[in-house]
Amino acid sequence: MFLPQTVEYSLRAMAQMATLPGDAAVRTKDLAGKTKVPVHYLSKIMRHLVAEGLLESEKGRGGGFRFARPLKQISFADILKAVGFEVEPNRCAFGWGKCNSKQPCVLHAAVVELNANFRSWASRTTLYDIAKGDAAMP
Repeated sequence: MFLPQTVEYSLRAMAQMATLPGDAAVRTKDLAGKTKVPVHYLSKIMRHLVAEGLLESEKGRGGGFRFARPLKQISFADILKAVGFEVEPNRCAFGWGKCNSKQPCVLHAAVVELNANFRSWASRTTLYDIAKGDAAMP
């Protein structure tokens, strides 16, 4: 499944933060270096994550970003929503624009199943799963 760059970068940043020890604030510059995300791009992403209540930001010396709630309460679906990503249920993977069960393309059933599995995985997978190294799909 193709994920837009903003989505990939946001998942990368949040996953990296989840693996860091303690509750110290993480600076954007440091996080950008660890995730290989351009610092200006990451700054914009982090603002979205703060606006959605997933992160808190603290300015000044010793400042940076930290989680606004426990890792068990931050799912991948929350992160996707924070950066404006939705799985398009009727997007045609065959290139026909929008399709549905009344006018399906040859890939329709497979893509419907893929999207359902992706949404389910994103809803149940949390940053806690990443932190403890247990984020594989069953």
